[in-house]
Amino acid sequence: MSEEQQAQPQLALERIYTKDLSFEVPGASVFTKEWQPELNINLSSAAEKVDPTHFEVSLKVVVQATNAGETAFIVDVTQSGIFLIDGVEEERLPYILGAYCPNILFPFLREAVNDLVTKGSFPQLLLTPINFDAEFEANLQRAQGADAEGQA
Repeated sequence: MSEEQQAQPQLALERIYTKDLSFEVPGASVFTKEWQPELNINLSSAAEKVDPTHFEVSLKVVVQATNAGETAFIVDVTQSGIFLIDGVEEERLPYILGAYCPNILFPFLREAVNDLVTKGSFPQLLLTPINFDAEFEANLQRAQGADAEGQA
């Protein structure tokens, strides 16, 4: 192999898995009321270096549905993936881990949430697609703004 071939950046998804999941229906009385839910959705992502060329990226969502003032259900899912990332420029790594990888994981997370909710005998819950690229840029701008305020 030539040096040029060795220097080629590598980015590959090696495994997708459900790292953690939980579904809770605190009380059966929720099934006797008219269904007009209010949803509280909290989504986050995290990345951890597994070894010099592999990262575990996790996307976590917690959805709490309330109906008529009581908790109808709580679903908590963490979808993870092992990504091979080698030879990538260091300044590109935050984008890959914070936007590119979550974009890959989100459809699997969305499916897991919907499956749990429907198996709990509630109507489908399809999370709205998220533009992780735009979210990453917005977070970057917020961080830069906070740094500028801190230096002033």
